[in-house]
Amino acid sequence: MEEKELSVQEENKSSSYDNQDRGEKKLMRSGNKMLLGVCGGIAEFFGVDATLIRLLVVFFALAGIGAGIVAYLIAAIIMPKSPDYN
Repeated sequence: MEEKELSVQEENKSSSYDNQDRGEKKLMRSGNKMLLGVCGGIAEFFGVDATLIRLLVVFFALAGIGAGIVAYLIAAIIMPKSPDYN
């Protein structure tokens, strides 16, 4: 009976950790920013260079008649700031 109680307590304790303690990545606006940190945050999340993401955003902004700009602004509103965001 005690073993079950201990395992339940350990399970509850492990579920109280936040995402970073478990090694999970969160999509957040980055301190590596040109405007609002959206591209830098996306680049950090996927592990790629921020310049590549910025070029893709510019391409979609020009090719999609402003759809990239709207998507960028929505992301800037929705994404939380990372702790290193200035």
